Amino acid sequence: MKPPLRIETARLVLRKPVAEDATAIFEAYAQDELVARYLTWPPHENVEVTERVVAGCIAAWEGGARFPYVIELRETGAVVGMIEMRHDEFRVDVGYVLAREHWGRGLMTEALREIVAWALSQEKIYRVSATCDTENAGSARVLEKAGMQREGILRRRAVHPNMSPEPRDCYCYSAVK
Repeated sequence: MKPPLRIETARLVLRKPVAEDATAIFEAYAQDELVARYLTWPPHENVEVTERVVAGCIAAWEGGARFPYVIELRETGAVVGMIEMRHDEFRVDVGYVLAREHWGRGLMTEALREIVAWALSQEKIYRVSATCDTENAGSARVLEKAGMQREGILRRRAVHPNMSPEPRDCYCYSAVK
């Protein structure tokens, strides 16, 4: 699978990250405890943590299995989040994060729809999936609005360290062809 380096939607630009994104990512959402609440990582304590994460995102593109995109507002170029495809044989798993300031505007739904459509247009991709904590109603709604169907609950699926040190139940969503 070779995803495009840049994807554009009506309001967004999804692009491969660059090192210079670290400060904007840190300031927009990476240090925000509420944004990180249901994520698998704690809020970043300083921009140096974000710099290391961004370096890992850049390197991930070279590995060919993980493709993180920075999400920018098309109109202003402001960094507002990230969305990532993880490729494995015939399927793609998706994860995402969005700055709290931009919640409730349909931006992540717009980005996710485009990622799902692109992935399912690939000849050898048959399934796009994502999970979210069962208490994360906002993320569940994004997945549903993007056309994905809830398949069930995966018990003790993921540790969300900002909620509990123990694995938590997650909903599993998918879109298939």
